[in-house]
Amino acid sequence: MPHLTTDDGVKLFYEETGSGIPIVFVHEFAGDYRSYELQMRYFGQRYRCIAYNARGYPPSDVPKDGERYSQERARDDIRAVLDALKIDKAHVVGLSMGGFAALHFGFTYPDRARSIIVAGCGYGAALDKRAQFAEEAEAAARQFEEQTMAKAAEAYGLGPTRVQFQNKDPRGWREFVAQLREHSTEGSALTMRGVQKRRPSLFDLVEQMKRMTVPALIITGDEDWPCLEPGLLMKRMIPTAALVVMPNAGHTINLEDPAAFNQHIADFIGTVDVGAWRKRDPRAMASSILGR
Repeated sequence: MPHLTTDDGVKLFYEETGSGIPIVFVHEFAGDYRSYELQMRYFGQRYRCIAYNARGYPPSDVPKDGERYSQERARDDIRAVLDALKIDKAHVVGLSMGGFAALHFGFTYPDRARSIIVAGCGYGAALDKRAQFAEEAEAAARQFEEQTMAKAAEAYGLGPTRVQFQNKDPRGWREFVAQLREHSTEGSALTMRGVQKRRPSLFDLVEQMKRMTVPALIITGDEDWPCLEPGLLMKRMIPTAALVVMPNAGHTINLEDPAAFNQHIADFIGTVDVGAWRKRDPRAMASSILGR
């Protein structure tokens, strides 16, 4: 099994396929590298594709110290993947927890990102929901510890933004939950407390968004309620961002509607790679409605 080592000594498992311009896929909390199989197959025909497991997700290491799990660490683990595989710049695709990491990577290491794709990003961002999100994150971590992931996975997979996946593709949803059951109970709880619960609100990152120079694609499902307003926020504030809202879709959009998800990304990175992606015209942000 191929592993790479981060700068704080954590071993991360990864898989890669294809050749050409690199794409790195960063998974969500309830997923792992296997969640991107449909993207690896599609993009691996034309790109060098890498998917890896975050710390806390075997066969990656599961550090026992909760302080080794954070938004900053998740961001820097993307850099560790690039460094270990001798990749100068890559397109970075992240969903949910991975979307937050991709966004922060674009803030901090713009010279290492050809583009960022931020999908399903926004849980816990609303300022009036911060306390509720922290409480629910802690409750989820305790549930994992008390029941183990093998037992808690089904309930987690039936959240209000995941039932769309179950309804569209029961077989795919069942596979998703089966893989979630295999996750480390300890790693899941540590990740929920260290990364999810403690990360900053997107609404507190507006100034970083305004300074963003990396081409960005924001993708959300129209029934992924916690991510809709944050998606609009990122579109408004990031001058290099485009926004895609996928119809009748929930949170797990890369699995729920992989053909559309892949096509949106293919169109975007194809435009970036030929140098045709443009920053937004400032005139589009005028306060008038009809213009003059």
